[in-house]
Amino acid sequence: MSKVQLATQVHSQVKKALEDACESRGLKIGHFVQEAILDKLEEYEDIADLRKLRAEPTRPLSEIIKDLERSDKV
Repeated sequence: MSKVQLATQVHSQVKKALEDACESRGLKIGHFVQEAILDKLEEYEDIADLRKLRAEPTRPLSEIIKDLERSDKV
């Protein structure tokens, strides 16, 4: 994976907390930030998937059980 530089501004207390957390755990800030961004992107993707699932039509449980019984799966 090719790398590019990312510049952003954060509150000085956030930067200090990040430095302290990384130092105490032996992590590099760049790795920590990359993992945090990937985690957040995955979370956004999960939320989008959840919204799609909620929009799907549903069936009553009794109907599902009947279908399973007919196919000898229950």
